[in-house]
Amino acid sequence: MSTKVYVLSPDDPYQLDIFNRFAPDDAEVIWVDNRQSIEEQAAQLRDASAIVIVPSEFPIDLALKCPNLKLLQTVSAGTNMLDIKAFEELGIQVANNGGGNAVAVAEHTIALMVSVYRKLDLQIQAVKDRQWAGNLRQTWFEQTFELTDKTVGIIGLGRIGQRVARRLQGWDCNIVYHDIAEFPPALGEALHLTPLSMDELLKTSDIVTLHVPLTRETRGMISDREFDLMKPSAVLINACRGPVVDEAALIRAMQQKKIMAAGLDVLEEEPTPVDNPLLDMDNVIVTPHLAAFAQESYDKSRAFAVQNAARVARGEAPQSVVDYYA
Repeated sequence: MSTKVYVLSPDDPYQLDIFNRFAPDDAEVIWVDNRQSIEEQAAQLRDASAIVIVPSEFPIDLALKCPNLKLLQTVSAGTNMLDIKAFEELGIQVANNGGGNAVAVAEHTIALMVSVYRKLDLQIQAVKDRQWAGNLRQTWFEQTFELTDKTVGIIGLGRIGQRVARRLQGWDCNIVYHDIAEFPPALGEALHLTPLSMDELLKTSDIVTLHVPLTRETRGMISDREFDLMKPSAVLINACRGPVVDEAALIRAMQQKKIMAAGLDVLEEEPTPVDNPLLDMDNVIVTPHLAAFAQESYDKSRAFAVQNAARVARGEAPQSVVDYYA
């Protein structure tokens, strides 16, 4: 008898083909259209023990109609769209993508660092506007730097944070980190990392890069007080979740020159309003929450999702279970 893995998503032949391609040999992938009514979805999911959800949303009302459900499996790293505590009370675990997008996000993070330091967006736009270098040499020279030898402070040393640290080894950076979790000394030695308190990291880092989940504790964790601690020459990088940063405080910090620049893949509201002041700042680079936008990360995340769901459908324990509340 085959193992049944349910995928709840809009109809997307390319995506469903990937789930089928990476499913275990004994697994049958069953697609359920999430655009149907709750009752129609529930009728098809009644026997499901594990459901892959794309996007990472699942109403409690539907969970109550799925008596056998043990696991909700996302294809993203973030699970802040799900009420994990409520699902836990129903005996339902939530798992994320097991680091499937960690490499892509780590690479994008470093790309933001280099782009901010070298003003790549302004250089590219000047050439596209047929101005060649324009007035960049005169206007922005004092805010252009090499990444080499800079102190990079990583807040959140999970799968993505560790990959950022590993890749920065080749840039000869001084890497410090802060995390509420404890890590074995061997990891710090292998990656040449120095643990610091949050305040010390903010005070000493040339670049502060955020890699934490969005939870009650991390929402707005970078605000006026934190910007006051940072160097006037500091750069903030955020490729985790927008609300981790108090956006109004960031705008004030940029306007008052408390920090030098920012590279952001995420914002509090997405898409961001067209009148967001950050979009008009030449020392802020914003990308549209596509740090994980790569063929490899897409495949790895979906491969992990369908295989993890199959484990639960076979009665095995899931991997990458999330144990924090958004």
